Amino acid sequence: MAKKWVYLFNEVDQAEAYVGGNWEDVRALLGGKGANLAEMTRIGVPVPPGFTVTTEACNAYLAAGERFPEGMWEQELEALAEVEKQTGKKFGDPKNPLLVSCRSGAKFSMPGMMDTVLNIGLNEDTVQGMIDLTGDPRFVYDSYRRLIQMFGSVVMGVPDEPFEEVIAEYREKRGVSSDAELTAEDWKAISEEFKKIVKEHTGREFPQDPYEQLRLATEAVFKSWNGKRAIDYRNAAGIPHDLGTGVNIVTMVFGNMGEDSATGVAMTRNATTGEKQIEGDYLINAQGEDVVAGIRVTERVSKLKDHMPHVWEQFVEIAEKLEKHYREMQDVEFTIERGKLWMLQTRDGKRTAQAAVRIAVDMAEEGLISREEAVMRVTPEQVDFFLHPQFDAEAKKAAQADGRLLAKGLNVSPGAAVGVVAFDADLAEAWAKDGKEVIMVRPETKPDDVHGMLAAQGILTSRGGRTSHAALVARQFGKPAVVGVASLEIDLDERKMSVGDAVIKEGEWISIDGTVGEVYQGQLQTVVPDISDPWLMKLLSWADEFRRLDVWANADYPADAQRAREYGARGIGLCRTEHMFFETERLPYVQKMILTDSEEERLASINALLPYQREDFVGLFRVMDGYPVIIRLIDPPLHEFLPSRDELIDQIAEAKIALASGQGDAAALEAEIAEKEAILSQVEAIHEMNPMLGTRGVRLGIMMPELTKMQVRAIFEAACQVAKEGVDVHPEVMIPLTSHVNELKVQRAALEAVAKEVMAEQGIEVDYKFGTMIEIPR
Repeated sequence: MAKKWVYLFNEVDQAEAYVGGNWEDVRALLGGKGANLAEMTRIGVPVPPGFTVTTEACNAYLAAGERFPEGMWEQELEALAEVEKQTGKKFGDPKNPLLVSCRSGAKFSMPGMMDTVLNIGLNEDTVQGMIDLTGDPRFVYDSYRRLIQMFGSVVMGVPDEPFEEVIAEYREKRGVSSDAELTAEDWKAISEEFKKIVKEHTGREFPQDPYEQLRLATEAVFKSWNGKRAIDYRNAAGIPHDLGTGVNIVTMVFGNMGEDSATGVAMTRNATTGEKQIEGDYLINAQGEDVVAGIRVTERVSKLKDHMPHVWEQFVEIAEKLEKHYREMQDVEFTIERGKLWMLQTRDGKRTAQAAVRIAVDMAEEGLISREEAVMRVTPEQVDFFLHPQFDAEAKKAAQADGRLLAKGLNVSPGAAVGVVAFDADLAEAWAKDGKEVIMVRPETKPDDVHGMLAAQGILTSRGGRTSHAALVARQFGKPAVVGVASLEIDLDERKMSVGDAVIKEGEWISIDGTVGEVYQGQLQTVVPDISDPWLMKLLSWADEFRRLDVWANADYPADAQRAREYGARGIGLCRTEHMFFETERLPYVQKMILTDSEEERLASINALLPYQREDFVGLFRVMDGYPVIIRLIDPPLHEFLPSRDELIDQIAEAKIALASGQGDAAALEAEIAEKEAILSQVEAIHEMNPMLGTRGVRLGIMMPELTKMQVRAIFEAACQVAKEGVDVHPEVMIPLTSHVNELKVQRAALEAVAKEVMAEQGIEVDYKFGTMIEIPR
């Protein structure tokens, strides 16, 4: 039996049988979009007739050097004939033409990454037939120019700009501001201009044969799987490169046939907060790409209940049906053609971390999923997003008071971001690689911009809605984003943007608040929020019911430990004491301890550090009442606490040049040179070529026992102090970088003696442990 490369939407049972009944394998075969269209057809949702060319066909095409596999094209034509029967229309028929779209769809959603062509089947003959059928030449010529524009761009490689320039010229000529105000005659003339653009850029005519259009569009979708932007997105999202994409050929339904037609995209729940309400955008008298591209200002989908109440009721019912069927929040695309609702796509919706947690908890409480499923649906990375920076409240008030709040837009991806403005993706990526913090600013983003969006701290656009490309990508990758800032004028030629009288040039600082949709001039201070989100708390309490392991946190300061404890940490797994030594008031004592030749001065410096260390541990132990705290004794080599060797050499050379040329106070320069040469001598004496094997960790404790004894004294004095307050304290002392058992024996004996001595002095016993970290065993 010949290999089956093509499945009609009503043949999903055959696809399931072919892969052995596993739905994930159906998604791999038909792609997410194709599988969901077929599944919606099966459960009775109104889907335009169509079929899917499989991902296996895509991979076979690419493996064969971009040639269709044997029998595929013939099966595609047979499926098209079946769609003709289902619709009562005929492909290429001048009197009653069938028009189709050609869309990609891989197993995993890749928003905006792959290529789409609408209105395939229109040509000079079928255009006239459509006009006779609809009595609406404006709609038909608008559809025709879209085909030429998309086909030219996607299939024939013509840049978008020449097409957009022609439309802009016609708007200016007519004195109108929107595409919707252009007439049938305008669109007819624009279609002719578009055909000329295709010829000028490619040397080929726009194809008039509908079957040639379909064949070339199918190939373009296959080829786009290996396009740069698709590869970049897969690399960033961790999607395998060998999946291939399906090609979905779907009967065209039109949202641009008048005031009783519309197109839109929606989420069955709020993708930002997780609230159970349908969220999204729609446009009256438009085609789907207009909504996603962010070219026109959209309406909130909830307004549909005022405009077409009967359609809204049906839409709400279908949204509920899809959620119950897939047991997941859905991202849907729909078109209303002359009052009839058609569902064009459903997929699991992208969402913010906050929404992911609330949706998981709400769905468990609604009985759609179990508590275990709710916990497993929320990733550790999503929980981490709750610690995303936000702007300091006082800093925001001050910025608003002095007029630095530039504009407001849509809050599509939460968090605060501060950076310099970059107007293109390549520059954003380059600056980020140089260590700069960047905000990428665009009129609207396109799939080609993804590498810059990933590199940027945040994203700002002047156009677009909650379901625009910028919003989807920002939410998926946790980038703060503000879109649809209508008052923002961007001049890409002059590399500047303006809001009213305020002008900001490329490279200047701005701050954006994706949580509320605000844009500020300059740099605002950010803070990590103290969030006790009730849905997160509930989810974490469920996780505690199922977990078999404790989670301990890294924390060097009481504030870190407090946050860790609030989020369910059952101990501190690592407190790094050397971080405490780097603080401004302590570093001079550490440096003096290292540099002095006097044993008395060294001991005095070490003892001066004792109260600082003790106070650090008191705070940690109080916060972690009842839980263990593992404290690692000093770990880095000593030269890390001293000035850089290269910097010292440069400073000595500069001082010697100044002395030789008679610049400055000679006596002061000589004293500086002597001091820095002495420090350099010490740095070179203790510098390690391989510091992992040198004087650090356990070996430093053996060679400078007063230092680690001071640390252990500080730990146990703090532990005894809080134990007397009634705190249940469990210090655990980690001796780092042990390479031989005898090192550990020597240090443990000396340090445990200090611990017992302190407890005897304080007249109280605490539960404790000594352990080690064995990174370099011999």
